[in-house]
Amino acid sequence: MQEEKKYRSQDWFGKGGKDGFIYRSFMKNQGVPHDEFTGKPVIGICNTWSELTPCNGHFRELAEHIKRGIWEAGGFPVEFPVMSLGETLIKPTAMLYRNLVSMDVEESIRANPVDGVVLMCGCDKTTPSLVMGAASVDLPTIVLSGGPMLAGHFKGRKIGTSDVWRFAEAYKVGELTQEEFIAAEACMARSAGHCAVMGTASTMASMVESLGLTLPNNASIPAADSRRRALAHLTGRRIVQMVKDDLKMSQILTRKAFENAIMVNAAIGGSTNFVIHLKAIAGRVGVELDLEDFDKLSEEIPFIANVQPSGEHFFEDLYYAGGIPAVMKELEGFLHLDAVTATGAPLGDNIADAGAHNREIIATVDNPFKPNTGLAVLKGNLASNGAVLKPSAASPHLMTHTGRAVVFEDIDDYKARVDDPDLDIDETCIMVLKNVGPRGYPGMPEVGNMTLPKKIIEKGVHDMIRISDGRMSGTGFGTVVLHVSPEAAVGGNLALVQNGDLITLDVPNRSLHLHVSDEELETRRKEWQPLNLGYDRGYVNLYLRHVQQSHEGADLDFLVGNSGTWKLRDSH
Repeated sequence: MQEEKKYRSQDWFGKGGKDGFIYRSFMKNQGVPHDEFTGKPVIGICNTWSELTPCNGHFRELAEHIKRGIWEAGGFPVEFPVMSLGETLIKPTAMLYRNLVSMDVEESIRANPVDGVVLMCGCDKTTPSLVMGAASVDLPTIVLSGGPMLAGHFKGRKIGTSDVWRFAEAYKVGELTQEEFIAAEACMARSAGHCAVMGTASTMASMVESLGLTLPNNASIPAADSRRRALAHLTGRRIVQMVKDDLKMSQILTRKAFENAIMVNAAIGGSTNFVIHLKAIAGRVGVELDLEDFDKLSEEIPFIANVQPSGEHFFEDLYYAGGIPAVMKELEGFLHLDAVTATGAPLGDNIADAGAHNREIIATVDNPFKPNTGLAVLKGNLASNGAVLKPSAASPHLMTHTGRAVVFEDIDDYKARVDDPDLDIDETCIMVLKNVGPRGYPGMPEVGNMTLPKKIIEKGVHDMIRISDGRMSGTGFGTVVLHVSPEAAVGGNLALVQNGDLITLDVPNRSLHLHVSDEELETRRKEWQPLNLGYDRGYVNLYLRHVQQSHEGADLDFLVGNSGTWKLRDSH
């Protein structure tokens, strides 16, 4: 006779004597029958619902559908909250708290009687933070994304978050009134869900699907679509079986899975934030991943998902056209089809019957929308550890360009001077923003795609080269160099750039060069003074002392590596 499987939760609920009494008794005050504690897998539902995270505002309802699936499959669901990161409201930036949430998730899972976990992710940083935390514990885990909001409609056309940047330019030069601006707000955000374009949230949802951490089609089903609720139900069913099979995250998050995710990201024109988050996840599970891997693996992958900001359509349209499974089907010749996934089957089986239903939205590899890869990694004396740029969302005429630097020392300097009529700048210049990296802001905000000066926009120019050690929203676009490492705040060469210096961007040769001699840079370095950030307590102080540089994933150094589910002592 096969021995009955002992679940981790039985170290709590299966105990005799005083300890078992306490563990079960206090759960019973919620109306739980005694037999729920005997031999059933306990499934934690990690919920990032918050009214301060509007993208995740429908998660309480989705959690109920997950629970139905768990009950149906013979599991016992327990929902628990963790800190939620609402990209649209949190100051100074949600990225500052990504690592804190990962700690919250890791310790919440480890310290409680759960055998498997469903991660409820949606808004940008909730996905990487939850995956990072769960990966550090390594229980059977599956992800359910919240889905994109429905595309907005304004003055007879569809709109999404990428239009915020266009509206801001139009408003700045008087082409859009304040009343029209306010009307557009309500037209754009008209349903639950995250950004309707291929912003960071959609990119993260695509990332976890291509990593194999979700059921097929998780990424793109709209939040308002009933099929999202059905997927939640099926996800609840599936996690119970994953626990019974002991299918852990470490079996899914292999080098092959990370390579698949990089190639899919290139094909969909995903957010540049993908790099920093995937690096951090890889660091948690001990998979070696260098910036060069992103460039090498992206190089032969064309842009085949016609979704804004690199394309024309919206994320919900990608779902109707076949979703991420159809994209991966087109990439079959590149992907590792034997990679293990949360379904229990290899990736190749999951996409065997997938196909594109609309070639205006999902193209073939042989006839792509753009030959440009979705990601380029640049190096040079201005970024010795690397920087990133999204060619699919950049201007072709600026991909090889030398220009005069116009320098902003920090974000406040930029805001104070960018629209000054006396600012010495024209469209051939290169805008340089310092001190917005992991330490410099702190938290590395999404300000790298600086809005152009008003007098430049009035000339009909809508793109210039912009360089910073910060990030930009995945909904943004333009010829924007980001994540320059080392950052200015730790004395990288970016800190030494002065007005008038010549900079050459050469994307085909993956180069970012500052035309200043090494001797002159050393002279400037002797005069350079680090910022006095003034954070002397709490989490931000801890963050500043331990955060890695962007090319390493900007995790906290003491969180890197998988620590597993060590035994916890009883305290009663």
